[in-house]
Amino acid sequence: MNQASSATARRGLKKSDTIRDLLDGRRTVALTGAGMSTDSGIPDYRGPDSPPRNPMTYQQFVGDRDFRRHYWARNHLGWRFMDAAQPNAGHRALARLERAGLVNAVITQNVDLLHTKAGSRNVIDLHGSYAQIRCLECGHRVSRHTLAKRLDAANPGFTAAAATGVEIAPDADAVLASTDGFRPVDCHVCGGMLKPDIVYFGESVPRERVRAAFDVVEQADVLLVAGSSLTVMSGLRFVRRAAKLGIPIAIINRGPTRGDEFATIKLEAGCSEVLTVISQELDPEERYQR
Repeated sequence: MNQASSATARRGLKKSDTIRDLLDGRRTVALTGAGMSTDSGIPDYRGPDSPPRNPMTYQQFVGDRDFRRHYWARNHLGWRFMDAAQPNAGHRALARLERAGLVNAVITQNVDLLHTKAGSRNVIDLHGSYAQIRCLECGHRVSRHTLAKRLDAANPGFTAAAATGVEIAPDADAVLASTDGFRPVDCHVCGGMLKPDIVYFGESVPRERVRAAFDVVEQADVLLVAGSSLTVMSGLRFVRRAAKLGIPIAIINRGPTRGDEFATIKLEAGCSEVLTVISQELDPEERYQR
């Protein structure tokens, strides 16, 4: 987007304009965070009602065998919950807006694949997904379903014994008081360390994925942030780039974000209800059906 078109987009806005006005007729890229998926039953780390949590770091995972065992035991239960989760009204609204030609791409910080399940086609899973496992030695990948079978065989009866009343935490995890005796498994190709294909705290997002996200932001007329506090730089950098280019920024989030100073419009509300209304107002098919 050149400077002239950026200036034109900004001049078309008034203080009274809504997010709907901002998106209407403009190429929009959505940047979504954990608040997008809470209505699907997946908890977030930093929402107003979220309990204190300590996200796992990459260094903890690769550097501590006991920590890794503890993680795999919790994940062996938690990933099934994320796998069963279904898209909510907000995910479906963004998919409808994409089909209507109003949303060009979705960049998501979530690993739950709910945008893809909802029907969005141009999705950049910035932090990867829970559904793939990668060997850190040889790079071999397997599905989480395949790994679950191996873990079941190595830990007979564990799932049934541990699943009663379990609390689900973010990132396909479950809260367990004790994981003593759980046996992780290694790569069946080379014997190397297995890790979910998720970008952990302290780990870098693959360069080509970052470049793809920057590309769609730079080609957009509007950046829509939905359900992200923008606490980590992996999401905030796209907001900063949009602001630097003069691209209008709309933010929907419960509570403050690190990007509020750059926002053209900020709405403190839930993603599902706001995006549903916007899609009904902007999507020609939705308007016709109503």
